[in-house]
Amino acid sequence: MSRVCDLTGKKAMSGNNVSFSLNRTKRKFHANLVKKRFYIPEEDKWVTLKVSTRALKNINKKGISAILKEAREKGFYK
Repeated sequence: MSRVCDLTGKKAMSGNNVSFSLNRTKRKFHANLVKKRFYIPEEDKWVTLKVSTRALKNINKKGISAILKEAREKGFYK
C-alpha cells in the first residue's frame, strides 16, 4: 500500500541527510498520514481514508462532503 494521501495526493519527497562534515546521503521525507474513518451523511455510509494531517484540518474546517467533492474534481478520490 502506497503512502499517498487519498484526498490531497501528498506523497514522499526526496532529499539529503547532511552530516557535520557535509557528506550527503539520500533520504525520504514522508507525508504525515493517518488512517481514519469518516461518516458521509449524503451517502449514508462510513469510508476509511488515508489522509494527511493537513487534510484533516481542512475536513474539520470545511466538512467531509466539501473536501470529497474537491478531491473528486482533482481526480484524487473516485
